[in-house]
Order: sequence, then C-alpha cells, then structure tokens
Amino acid sequence: MRVLFDQGTPPPLRQVLSGHEEANGFGVLVTTDRQLKYQQDLASRAIAIVVLGTTSWPRIQAPTHAAVGAVNAATARSYAEVLVP
Repeated sequence: MRVLFDQGTPPPLRQVLSGHEEANGFGVLVTTDRQLKYQQDLASRAIAIVVLGTTSWPRIQAPTHAAVGAVNAATARSYAEVLVP
C-alpha cells in the first residue's frame, strides 16, 4: 500500500518503507502525532493510521521492525500505535 508520512516522521524511516506503493491513493498515514485520535473524527476515515511514539530516528531505529510490522498489518480504517522506548 502507499504510505503517507507526516512532517514529524524521521526521513530514514521512509527508506525502510519504500517498498509500499499503490496506484490508487494512500492506504496508510504514518504520523508522530499521538494526539490525533483526540483531535480528529477517525470513525469516518478510510485510511489506516500508524502512530509512532517519537520523532527521534535513533530511538525508532532499534524497533524499526515494529513500525514496519504495523504498516504491513494496516488495513482500511485501522489504528495502531508503535511504542518506542
């Protein structure tokens, strides 16, 4: 699926997830905005959302597999948070 990254997502993560492409629009939003679920009505959306626990690449780099796994498991309207120590 095609991944949309918000401005807080560390650029190196984009390279790790570069194999996700799809012609008909974005399938998943990767964001670091942990308040998104309180700020938006997520019930009416079609896109999946994966929230990273930090914007720090050094902290995300170790558990990158968790972020990749969350994106791979994303389905329409799903919501997942990736906890980062």
